[in-house]
Amino acid sequence: MLGPGNDEAARSALAEWDGGLQVGGGITAENAAQWIEWGAEKVIITSYLFPDAKFSMDRLKAVVSALDNDKKKLVIDLSCRRKGDSWFVAMNKWQTLTDMEVNYGREYLIYGHSDSIKLLEPYCSEFLIHAADNEGLQRGVDERLVQKLARWCSLPVTYAGGGRSLEDLDKVKELSDGKVDLTIGSALDIFGGTGVNFDECVEWNKTFGH
Repeated sequence: MLGPGNDEAARSALAEWDGGLQVGGGITAENAAQWIEWGAEKVIITSYLFPDAKFSMDRLKAVVSALDNDKKKLVIDLSCRRKGDSWFVAMNKWQTLTDMEVNYGREYLIYGHSDSIKLLEPYCSEFLIHAADNEGLQRGVDERLVQKLARWCSLPVTYAGGGRSLEDLDKVKELSDGKVDLTIGSALDIFGGTGVNFDECVEWNKTFGH
């Protein structure tokens, strides 16, 4: 949900497909359980975990606790921007970099851990990762990030950013050895795009058993 005033539309969508949709945007420890009760399969969270752009383990634990300690109901959004040769989680419409590098086994310590993926995996069921530098540009995916996510993550992970054709679905599948899913947004015809036909995407997913 982007911005205020979208709760009613989101609840209407959830009512149409109870247990089939995930909800993100403005999720906190105070409202996470409510969205599950309203029919969301999972809630997606980012900004709440980074007060003043600094990661808070206490807030993450509070969200999980609010969900009855059921990590299957939680998706952590690690949408990120490049900083040199690394990627850092970004918030506030991806304009503010946080203190968390998206990494695995790097010399970067947060709460005593040298990697953020390993730190977070015990608390969620999957990751959503927008490559913010590629998002909405329809200029292709961040291939290096896709490859690294496939190596780093043991949980399901969905990448978004730059997808513009059915060929990109094939490319992400190949780059990740099938470990990373791709979300296509602005290029999709149902969103006004011209690069990808929705029905063709559905057929692609059926072909590969999704």
